[in-house]
Amino acid sequence: MTVPVEYVIALSGVLFVLGVLGVLVRRNAIVMFMSVELMLNAANLAFIAFARARLALSGQVFVFFVIAVAAAEVAVGLALLVSIFRSRHSIDVDQVSSLKG
Repeated sequence: MTVPVEYVIALSGVLFVLGVLGVLVRRNAIVMFMSVELMLNAANLAFIAFARARLALSGQVFVFFVIAVAAAEVAVGLALLVSIFRSRHSIDVDQVSSLKG
């Protein structure tokens, strides 16, 4: 039994919208990073669905590279958050904007 591609794309769209809402509504940097990761995983799910529907391997290879870039983004982002937390004792995004200079 296979799941229709339309259902998987609909799930991917819902996950992407939840990620966008998380970035727009929340002011906590960690929640924003998690929302960006949710959006990347939603895009990966869509790539996998289309690759499976077309019986092609290229979508799955592209997902591999997206996951590698997402892992690097998380490592750099969390390092920046730790550095900002040490200097400001908060990870509120509104306070980080005062670091201009």
